[in-house]
Amino acid sequence: MPEKEQKKEEAPQEDAEEKKFEPAARNMYGFIREAWKKPHENEEMRRVIWERMIQWRKEGSFVRLDKPTRLDRARSFGYKAKPGFVIVRARVSKGGKGSHKITKGRKPKKKGMDKLTLRKSIQVVAEERTGKRHPNMEVLASYWVGEDGRHQWYEVILVDPMNPVIKSDPNMNWICNPANRGRVFRGLTPAGKKSRGIARGKGIGREKVRPSLGAHKRHGN
Repeated sequence: MPEKEQKKEEAPQEDAEEKKFEPAARNMYGFIREAWKKPHENEEMRRVIWERMIQWRKEGSFVRLDKPTRLDRARSFGYKAKPGFVIVRARVSKGGKGSHKITKGRKPKKKGMDKLTLRKSIQVVAEERTGKRHPNMEVLASYWVGEDGRHQWYEVILVDPMNPVIKSDPNMNWICNPANRGRVFRGLTPAGKKSRGIARGKGIGREKVRPSLGAHKRHGN
């Protein structure tokens, strides 16, 4: 009898431990995020992206969309399906930005044709070009949606600071402040901060990048 009682007491404890380590149920955004984590390793996602590349190559450099391709990524940046928010897919060429060819008046070694690397990422270039194309809107953020051998595609989230819906949104009306005007051209988007080197943290080891590279250079001189 004592052995049976001990077995009965041990069983509920084991069940409780199993329930404790059960994985939590994922929502729709979790499945979308999982599919986009390594899209080229998933056969279905690889086929979908391949079909999209064929269509996107025929389109222009900037295409306005009705809804984001990666809903989980857009929502994580603050996107909402309501007036004042616009999604634009921007196309940017890959690789280094070489200089034009000079035929005379230079030494060959002084031409500067090679090793011309941008100090900002291609994603920042896509955001800036989109911001110039839509001067009445502010760039909130952007995310990668595809690439091939020649181009990369990013979806840029734009916000209209003059829209009454945005002004009345307590979570989004901060972008209506004049201090945030032209934020994409001052490296204030997530991609811009990453290119500036200030998105990885602050403190010891980052003295040369905060508040900016120019400020550090002026302070040193």
